[in-house]
Formats: sequence, C-alpha cells, structure tokens
Amino acid sequence: MKIAVIGQSLFGQEVYKELKKAGHQIVGIFTIPDKDGKEDPLAAEGTKDGTAVFKYTRWRVKGKAIPEVVSEYSSLGAELNVLPFCSQFIPMEVIDFPKHGSIIYHPSLLPKHRGASSINWTLIHGDKKGGFSIFWADDGLDTGPILMQKECEVFPDDTISTLYNRFLFPEGIKGMQPMFTPVSGVVLAVVTGLLHLSSARLFSVGASGCLSGVRVLTEKLTFFGSTLISNCPPQGQTLDIPGAHAPAIVSRNGLVVFGNDGKMLLVKSLQFEDGKMIPASKYFSSSESSSLELTEEEEQIKEQLRVIWKGILTNVTEIVDSTDFFKSGAASMDVVRLVEEIKLKCGGLQLQNEDVYMATTFGDLTQTLVKKLRGEDDEEELPIDYIELNINGLTLRMPHQVFINGQFVDAEGGKWYNSINPTDGSVICRVSLAQVADVDKAVAAAKEAFETGEWGRMNPRDRGRLIYKLADLMEQHQEELATIEAIDSGAVYTLALKTHVGMSIQTFRYFAGWCDKIQGCTIPINQARPNHNLTFTKREPIGSVWSETTFLFAGSLIGQRIADHPDVRKLGFTGSTPVGKQIMKSCALVNVKKVSLELGGKSPLIIFSDCDLVKAVRAGMGAVFFNKGENCIAAGRLFVEESIHDQFLQKVVEEVKKMKIGDPLDRSTDHGPQNHKAHLDKLIEYCATGVKEGATLTYGGKQVLRPGFFFEPTVFTDVQDDTFIAKEESFGPIMIISKFQNGDLEGVLSRANNTEYGLAAGVFTCDLSKALYVSEKLQAGTVFINTYNKTDVAAPFGGFKQSGFGKDLGQEALNEYLRTKTVTVEY
Repeated sequence: MKIAVIGQSLFGQEVYKELKKAGHQIVGIFTIPDKDGKEDPLAAEGTKDGTAVFKYTRWRVKGKAIPEVVSEYSSLGAELNVLPFCSQFIPMEVIDFPKHGSIIYHPSLLPKHRGASSINWTLIHGDKKGGFSIFWADDGLDTGPILMQKECEVFPDDTISTLYNRFLFPEGIKGMQPMFTPVSGVVLAVVTGLLHLSSARLFSVGASGCLSGVRVLTEKLTFFGSTLISNCPPQGQTLDIPGAHAPAIVSRNGLVVFGNDGKMLLVKSLQFEDGKMIPASKYFSSSESSSLELTEEEEQIKEQLRVIWKGILTNVTEIVDSTDFFKSGAASMDVVRLVEEIKLKCGGLQLQNEDVYMATTFGDLTQTLVKKLRGEDDEEELPIDYIELNINGLTLRMPHQVFINGQFVDAEGGKWYNSINPTDGSVICRVSLAQVADVDKAVAAAKEAFETGEWGRMNPRDRGRLIYKLADLMEQHQEELATIEAIDSGAVYTLALKTHVGMSIQTFRYFAGWCDKIQGCTIPINQARPNHNLTFTKREPIGSVWSETTFLFAGSLIGQRIADHPDVRKLGFTGSTPVGKQIMKSCALVNVKKVSLELGGKSPLIIFSDCDLVKAVRAGMGAVFFNKGENCIAAGRLFVEESIHDQFLQKVVEEVKKMKIGDPLDRSTDHGPQNHKAHLDKLIEYCATGVKEGATLTYGGKQVLRPGFFFEPTVFTDVQDDTFIAKEESFGPIMIISKFQNGDLEGVLSRANNTEYGLAAGVFTCDLSKALYVSEKLQAGTVFINTYNKTDVAAPFGGFKQSGFGKDLGQEALNEYLRTKTVTVEY
C-alpha cells in the first residue's frame, strides 16, 4: 500500500520503521523543519532510507490550505495517510485525499479527552484508566471514528513521562502496525443511509483481530465500537444490502454484518452524515421515536439547559433545538463541563459523556435529559412471554421459554413439557424443552460474553456493582421468588423465603464484594546474576462455566452435550455420585475441563448421652426433616448412645406427630410435598426395602392420603450397618436411627466413617474435648457441633470421598472459577 507518513518525533520514527518492515511503500514523509540545524528523528530516518522527506513550516494560511503544499502532497498518490502523533494542523484537502482516508494516533481513550493536553487531563482528572486511541481523522483532526483502543491502569504516582514511556509509547507502536494490513473480505458491503442502501467497501484491521472500531469509507455512515465475532449469528431483523455476501442482522446487541469469507462484524453504534448517532440495535426504530411533550416544570429545566449551553457556546447567538453542540465548536472539555453543570443544576442528575455524543443537538439532549428525570431510558423492554398466576396474594409473571444470549426464545424443535405443582399435581405452566442445538447457542453466547463482550471487558468493581444490583432486585421480589419456589418444588414458603431465596441473595452480595479483591502475589525466585527477576501470579477467570443438577443430566442429551462441549471450561454439578462419575469421564475425554462435584451424602449424626437432649431432639429432627428431607447435607443416619436411645426415640416420635403436613404456602405448615412424583415413588420403595431388611418402621413410611406428592415423616430404628437404608441416601424425610454401646467412642466413629460418602457430619455432647476430638476424626467436609444445618455464604462448603470435591461458598469457592498464571520478568 502507498502510505504517506505525517508526523514527527521518535514515535513517528518507530511507526515508520514498522510500516517499512511490513512491506508498505512510503511515498513521502511530511514532518517539521529542522530545529537548531538538527533533523527530527522521523525525517532523519527517512533521509537515511532515501525516502522523500518534506518539511513544511505550515500547511495552511488563515485557515486555508496552501495550494502549492497540497499539490506537492497530492502528486505522490498516497492511498492512506498515517499520522503518528502529528501536532500540525493538516487541511482536509490532505486528510481526505487518499482513497483509504487518514488514521491517527491519540494518547487518550477517546472521546473522554482530546487535544495535545489529553495526557495531562488524564492525570488531572484522576482517571483510573488511561490509554491510547487510533482513529480515522475527520474535519476536527483529533475527532473521528475510533478504529482501535488499548487501555492501561493509571498509577497514583504516574507522571506524563512515566505514563507515556511505560505504555503510550511502546504499546502505541505495537498498536499502530495491525491497522495497516487489510483483511480480505471481512466485510463486503454496508448500510450507507437510513432508508437507502448501497454497497460500500470497508478498510479493516489486520489478522490480529483486535477490532474496536471500523470506519465505512463513505461519508454517509460511520461504525463505532465494532468487534469481530465468531459464534452463531444472533436473532434479529434482517437487513438486505445490495452486493453483500449475506443480509445484515439488527440484533439487540447491535448490527451484525457478514463478509464474503463468512466472518461477522458486530457494530455497537452508528453515526449518520448529519452527525446523529444511534445505537446500532435501534436502526429500525430510530426514525419512529416521537418527541416527548414537556410539562411546565420540564420546560423550566429546558431553559436551565439552554443557559448552560449559552455559557459554553459563547460564539452562538441563539440556542435552538437544531443547534449542534460539536458543530458549534464544543470540545471534550466542554462535554465534561456540560455534564457537571447539569449535575449541579438538575438535582444531581448524572449524565454520561456518551449521552452527549449520542444526542448532539440541543433538542435531542433535552429529550434525553427529560427521559432520565422521568426514570425512563432508551433501552427496549425485553420481550418476554409470561405465564401469569395469582397466588399467595401476589401476581406472579413467570417466563417459560429458554433464556439464551439475553433473550427468551422457544427451544429448537418447538417441544414443551409441563411443570407440575407437587402440592396438588396441577400444571403450573408449559416450559420450553431445550435441545442440543440450544446448548450450542448458549455456550457460544457465553464464550462471546467472556472473550469479547461487555462482561469480559468490564472492570472488576463495576462487575461487583452489577452483582449487588442483582441481589437488590432479588430482595425487592423475594416474596414472588419464594412463592414460585414453593409451588415449583414444594418447599415451605417461610423456608424458601429465608433460605432458598434469602441465602441466594446473601451469596450474590458476598461474592460481589470479592470482585475487586481477587489478586495474585509476588514470589522471590533464584536470581540469574547479574540480571534480576520479578515473578508474580495473576488470578484469571477460567472461562465459560456451567452449573447443573441431576435432573438435567440423568439420561439427558442436554447434560451430556454440556459435559462434552469443548468451549465449556468448567462444570459444577450437584447430584448423584453415579452421574458425577459419568461427568468426570466425559470432561476428561473432551477437553480436561475443570470439575467441581457435590454428590451423594449419608451424613452421620452422633448423639452422646451427655448432650442437651431437648436441643439434640430438635436439631436432630431439623437435620433430617428440613425441607422434607430434600437437603444434600441431611443427617442420613443417627447414632444414639444406648443409655438415651429409647428416650430420644420417644421424644422424636412425639414431635413428629405434631408436624403439620399441608400446603407449603400456609404459614403454619411444617412439611410440604416432595418435589415430584418419581421421587415420591422412590421413597415408598426405599421404606419397603427397609422393612424387608428387618429394620423397625416406628412411624410413617407411607404416602399421605391427599392430592399431591406428600410423604409422611418417617422413623426407622434397629437399623443394621450392612443394610441398604443404612448405606444409601434417601433424600427424603426418613430418619434412620442406630444405637451404639455406652462409652464406645472409637467404635461409633468407625461406624460413622464406614461410608463411601463424606459431605457432612454432626455431634451432640456437652464435653468440649470429646466434641473437638470427634470433629477431627469424622471424615466429612462440614462438621456441626451441637447444631446442624447452620451454613453461611462465607463458610466453604463441599464434601470428601464420593461426596465429591471442590468448594461452594466462601473464599475457597473462588478457586473453582479461577486459574493461576505465573509471569516471570528478567530485567
């Protein structure tokens, strides 16, 4: 490609070298005159290579281009101008001459700061992030569509020199090079007008793929925030473009344009010839928006805004709706002033800089301001097909489609299944039945979000803020969520409110606080003298993660596809041990993905004769009957010391008889229905097996004679160690009691540990030494002393042996979703 380099300094010299190295033809270097007889580094490098060098004192006189200068420049036939840190004012006759336009380097993250003092403003404003932009020069020279941006952290002790020398110079040199290598056929045709379509060619970045913006080489439309994507095409309205390889798609995430090589470009924002910018996702609706009618109070706010504009645009005699902020001469610092004055004079209303760039006229910005004051925004409401039910004094609106890539959609194939209310067997709603193709779409969307999407690029503190917001929204709707949980799973409403929903809210808040506290460490290593070394670690997210349950995996093509998918980097599973083993095997075969498993349990609870018996009875019942036994850490077997066995059993049966079985939405209900009929049938069979094996069925063991999937709280005694019910988990309201000889501490420990599981365990005794000794010897991931089921979001949770591995909750759970990278630098 024929390139003209316009600039100066060491930066320009290095960019020139990179262009030469890439094989481009430099038709001319345009730089500044010699100072004190010394050539600029860029000029000196060009002279050494024999490249034509031009040293103009100026390009314009009284704002007009010098004809002789323009003529001399034009005669070289440049196809692209490259301006590496150019400080001269270049006329538009030169900027627009090449068929590929002009690209320029700027030492800031545009559009926040512009002009020669942008690095100063980065430091003056106390920005946490700095960086540089490479963009297409337009009639403002330091304005134009952004082609690429790279950011860096700004340290508290940074100066102009340290920030420039540490990042802006070296990374800027690297960043300029990929900009000059076209990719064949990335995009063949684009939209060139709001209603009229015609083909236009794009100049795109090179094989590095680090696109952050692409300019359409036409004066009719400009792309902002463009990204190459490689996953499945999104859903949306199609847009036919003559000459294009395939119709574009206007999706909720932006405009997707297809190249003739099949590659896709996602465009976030569009700017039209008149300067108006819109989100690309609103291409079809942008012309349909109607102006808001302002109230008398809002008209007063509009006049306040007019006063602010007059104070900034002193050269404009009258501010009217069509007055354009930037065409009237405003710059980036004026945007900051405008935003701050609006905040001061409009009740603390916080606009973003982007709001000004997206509404550049006085009338449009007024509309934006009024919408924000009314609590409205331009985001379209997510289309959701709800099922609406009036239950528990609430109106429930429940989506029943699959949720993929930010949208509720019907599953492939149009199949549905019924979600059943276990209280009475009625159908709550039909739910879309996901297929393997839906898994592939969802994984592709997750991969895109992680690698190129907003979530992956977001700084940790902002990510935490969004998770906090999610927790707040859940808290606002906790009664609705608990009601849905009750009718869907049979959980007692008060339990669902406190634990299922309440603990979920706490979990989100706990981990939101961790987002900006995940950090590595520095490690001293042996030095290779005379050089020095710095070794440090980084904690990075592992990638796409999926968490599922047995109901999805057991005999399911969907679950198997998730385990087999090469783009899933970690899988968390809660369910049975046999299915967990199958998952481990699948994950090992496909891509050695990381796995964490919470599997079966048969948690022992040892009750010594020196315990607080009243407390032990109450806690023992909770350990078994909590959430009708559908609790992964439920006490699967109680070992009661012989001297208190009968007394303990008597009190348990007395309390069980008092339990109210019924509607989980009734606030006085103790015991709701089992989750589904298949599980109810399994519990009936489980009890029949126990009786056949010779255990004593002391209470319960039958389905409750009423509609729904209710099972009686059940108590078995005289259970021998080698029987099925002594070894296998019921996951239901079945208490298994075995006695042990008085004082046989080691014997009962041996029996308690004689299981393939190791999820949880418990001990009741008033002897602290005994309690601590037993807790040390019990082979379980969680041990309770004189309590049970007392978990917290800050406490690590996970099992031993065939109960799985990995931790949920607490700081240790972060390890399941992170990978450690070690970096060593020699200096």
